[in-house]
Amino acid sequence: MKAFKFSLLAGLMLVPFAVSAQAADLAPEVTAANTQAMGLYLRGDVGMSFLKWSGGKDDSALAIGGGIGYRYNENLRTDLTLDYSGKYKVGPGADLSTTQVLGNLYYDFANDSAFTPYVGAGVGYGWVNRSVGKDRSGLALGLTAGVAVDLTENIALDVGYRFRDTMIKGSDPYEHQVMAGVRFSF
Repeated sequence: MKAFKFSLLAGLMLVPFAVSAQAADLAPEVTAANTQAMGLYLRGDVGMSFLKWSGGKDDSALAIGGGIGYRYNENLRTDLTLDYSGKYKVGPGADLSTTQVLGNLYYDFANDSAFTPYVGAGVGYGWVNRSVGKDRSGLALGLTAGVAVDLTENIALDVGYRFRDTMIKGSDPYEHQVMAGVRFSF
């Protein structure tokens, strides 16, 4: 299963390079989708996370996160995020929470509307804290897909799905998350 996850992650990271190039002498058309500011952005997200874990009971909990990123062009952006999901009830008197720091790469499917679908993948480090048992940490992977709605040139609302896996000794807890957030570009 881990080999499949790594293959999927590697495939998603190659998506930006599979896009056909435009002729160098053609000027790009300015549309609602590609007027979003290039450069630095801040993001904040909140949503629900659904834990799947063979080491205890599955549960759901609040997920929050934030990050800082950079938009390179209308299709490619990257960010560094810190995400927390917590107080999953995984057994009698047993709670679990997860924290991940991920470096993410996104491909935005620019189009002629204010709605911009995207896919992304991330890799980093994660911590699993348990009220009963030993805390663990290890490699963290993430996959995401969603749509951003440009409100202005500098503000976009974002709704999406995220998959998070923290690879620890024993059974890995993984999460399915439905998130909503906002990105502020500078």
